Amino acid sequence: MKTLTTDRLTAAERFLWLNARVLERRRFQLLFQGGAAEPLTAALRPYENPDGGYGNALEPDLRGDGSQPVPAQHALELLHEAGQHDDPAIDRLCDHLTTITAPDGGVPFVLPSVRDTPHAPWWQTPDVPPGSLVPTATLAGQLHRIGSRHPWLPRATAFCWTAIDALNEVPPYIAYAVLTFLDHVPDRARAEAAFERLRKPILDSVTLDPHATGEAHFPLDFAATPHGFARRLFDDDLIDDHLDALIDAQTEDGGWTVNFPIWTPITGHEWRGVITVDRLKTLRAYGRLG
Repeated sequence: MKTLTTDRLTAAERFLWLNARVLERRRFQLLFQGGAAEPLTAALRPYENPDGGYGNALEPDLRGDGSQPVPAQHALELLHEAGQHDDPAIDRLCDHLTTITAPDGGVPFVLPSVRDTPHAPWWQTPDVPPGSLVPTATLAGQLHRIGSRHPWLPRATAFCWTAIDALNEVPPYIAYAVLTFLDHVPDRARAEAAFERLRKPILDSVTLDPHATGEAHFPLDFAATPHGFARRLFDDDLIDDHLDALIDAQTEDGGWTVNFPIWTPITGHEWRGVITVDRLKTLRAYGRLG
């Protein structure tokens, strides 16, 4: 069993200082150096818009200023990392979500305003986008995790249950969103039943070979910690193999790379910063930091 040695953790820190956004540097300081939460929340503030939503390339592949749904899930994750579950920004964000919710009760994958600013080519939407499990299920799961009582959440939860009940196939990004929802939604019996029904379709989305190349979705992308439904999908030996491969995947410069397309150079730096902190979190969660 491999562990990430102290010198390789130092190399990761140097990589972040040389390449990453302030956000990821503050995350590293908070998570691995005993840093305070306030510098991370302060670094998040410039990405918030007056409407309570988030844009300004918080999601690296959306380069515009305007608020979009997916950056909202990034903001909630960062506030959770910082332990700021009572931050007023959360209610401001939920108020914003209310204004962009589709008639079906979900928020769209992306709003049509994406067309007005540079963005990755896969961010496409019809003129009147319906609600989508990505990111509604992630947002709802995150809000349940922190005990939110905002009025947006019950309707979004009902939307998610309806959409999950209709699933037969579960592509990777839908699987990530659904698992976040099922991990935190209060109705635990219904969540358990939904997970068991979707276990096989979710597994069909996973790349089990730890050495696969190209755009792949590995077990640790789903089970980034030992907790939650996703960890049940994989036996201990498979997880150990993927943890070893994750340690081996750290590059000479101290960072990790992404296996999806980089469509403009700056996103390569930004995503590598994000994924480097995320990989370190996973290694720590499984006890693989030396």
